Amino acid sequence: MQVFYDQDANLDLITGKTIAIIGYGSQGHAHALNLRDSGVKNVIIGLQNGSRSAARAQADGFKVVTPAEAAKTADITMILVPDEKHGDLYTQDLAQNLKKGATLAFAHGFSVHFGTIVPRADLDVIMVAPKGPGHTVRGEYLKGGGVPCLIAVYQNASGHALDIAKAYAKGVGGGKSGMIETTFRNECETDLFGEQAVLCGGVSALIKAGYETLVEAGYPEELAYFECLHEVKLIVDLIYEGGLSNMRYSISNTAEYGDYKAGPRIVTDKTKKEMKKLLTEIQTGQFARDWISENQTGALSFKATRRIEQEHPIETVGQRLRAMMPWIKKKPLVAESERQVA
Repeated sequence: MQVFYDQDANLDLITGKTIAIIGYGSQGHAHALNLRDSGVKNVIIGLQNGSRSAARAQADGFKVVTPAEAAKTADITMILVPDEKHGDLYTQDLAQNLKKGATLAFAHGFSVHFGTIVPRADLDVIMVAPKGPGHTVRGEYLKGGGVPCLIAVYQNASGHALDIAKAYAKGVGGGKSGMIETTFRNECETDLFGEQAVLCGGVSALIKAGYETLVEAGYPEELAYFECLHEVKLIVDLIYEGGLSNMRYSISNTAEYGDYKAGPRIVTDKTKKEMKKLLTEIQTGQFARDWISENQTGALSFKATRRIEQEHPIETVGQRLRAMMPWIKKKPLVAESERQVA
């Protein structure tokens, strides 16, 4: 895979352009602020009427208009709303309003790869996907660095789409650490698999199963919480810093021995078979079709499952124990105000 850095990108390609950021959540605010601080002075925010994000965007000094209005004036339109909203957003607000020859940009390949958006033929279609949540994208930029970005071109109407993608990625800070060229397909399918099999689905299920096993065996729920959830951060931070070997170097020999002995008993060949099944469902579009269908019927099952998960005993004991550690809330990764903004 080819990796580009700041010296490989020409920021002048976008500094004089109008860039519309559609959405002002975690990624939206980070992209907009970083681009402006990089010298792109005409950044506007596209939000639906009544959006609770509008006040925050205006407080940050941005002009807020509807997505349709933003598309009419923007040279580059970056969609940073949830995947399930992309299809309607494009059809109702963007398709007929995007300027001829404009650039349509994404931070995830889902809607283009799985066809919920079929872009007009005259548009450049690119992806700039920072490999980190918005607060990290903004925080690292403010420190003088940046989060690595995946960049891709789906449609190259102008002949310069890759150059625009590199310039945009540089503007949000990606050129400091590396802009990795990929494809919409590869980014989308690996991202979905990682979320489901490991980062979200796998980790969440493992944490709950460990907690439940200890509590059902008669151990205090507080100890179960600390051992199976709270200390996950300690281990993940070590892995993040230097890989699995760094983590194993830092833990006790007893813990390392248990790692080697128990890991293959928990994540078995059967687990890997399910992972392969998950990957196939992603590759064939089955997961995408299920998710699209879920949203077309009001996401009732999704919302019910979310509510049930929020009521799991591990959440109750967690709230109580985190209250004993006020330092956790001093610098939260996601502020309470952000969690309440849609």
